[in-house]
Formats: sequence, C-alpha cells, structure tokens
Amino acid sequence: MGQEQLTHRLASHGDLADLRSLMDAAISENQKPFLSGEQIASSRAIMGLDSQLIEDGTYFVIEIDGVLAGCGGWSRRATLYGGDSTSGRDAALLDPAKDAARVRAMYTHPNFTRRGVGRLIMTLCEAAARSEGFQEIELMATLSGEPLYLACGYRPVERVEDARGGASVPLTRMRKPLQA
Repeated sequence: MGQEQLTHRLASHGDLADLRSLMDAAISENQKPFLSGEQIASSRAIMGLDSQLIEDGTYFVIEIDGVLAGCGGWSRRATLYGGDSTSGRDAALLDPAKDAARVRAMYTHPNFTRRGVGRLIMTLCEAAARSEGFQEIELMATLSGEPLYLACGYRPVERVEDARGGASVPLTRMRKPLQA
C-alpha cells in the first residue's frame, strides 16, 4: 500500500448527508469495544453534528485519497458536546481571555481508524482556536476517543455519565493549554 494522501477542507451544508452517515458508522462500530448495545443506542441521542459548526466555518472534513474518512471541528460557543437534536445547547460566544475553546463532534469512519485522521483534526482545531486568542481548549471524550486525546496532551478534568438517551454513557471532560 502506497502513502495515503490526507486532505482537509471546511465542511459545507452539501456534506450533511455524508457526515451523518459517517457519524452513524463511527458511533455504531468504534464504540463497540467500550459500550453495550444499549449505551451505543443512547449515544445517538447525545452525539451527532451540530450544524452551527458548519455555519461558523469551524468544522473540518478529512478525506483519504478522495474518500470521506473523518470529521471534526472546534467552537467558540458554550456548548461542549451534542448534535442539533441534543437538549441543553448554548450558542453563547466564549471569551478567549477566560474560556476554553471547544473541540466538537470528532468522528473517524471505522474503515479509516489509526491512520492519522483524528490527530490531523486535533492539529487543525488547536491551531484555529489559538489563532483566535484562546489559551485553553477542552472537549468531552467518549471512552473510544479518550486514548487519542491523552496522546495529544489532553488531561481529564471531570468524569460524567449522560443518560439523556436512555442508558448511562460514560464521558470524560478533558482540557489542554494552548501554547503560543
């Protein structure tokens, strides 16, 4: 196998159907080693795409040799995680001087895990947040995502359970300082 070409671009509304399909596959498959079937079903209610990220121009699509391999973004808004249908979202703008930017809605298609997709998204998000003056960045990690975030320098701040989807899903709030 030759060297794969990872490319990135900002997501557009024309990507929505493909992004939702990728997210569905990632939730279904990438969580299997960590969650029960009931917890995976519950995850669908608390995860997904927040289309505000596309509106804000902060959501990336990653392709490998022209095929959608992953997606993820960052936010200057208060919502930490959740999709368009998740309750409790808050579109208030954060203050870069005192608030941490958010990494949001990171998904890698199961056919493309462990190929640098997640690391590329993290690099893009951190650089963009840093360029807007944020000093810290945080995210809400699933159990399947936590190893990547630890490897990228994020540290656990709080462990929580979210049962809004019916079954309790363990999550970890993680944070990282952004060096200038």
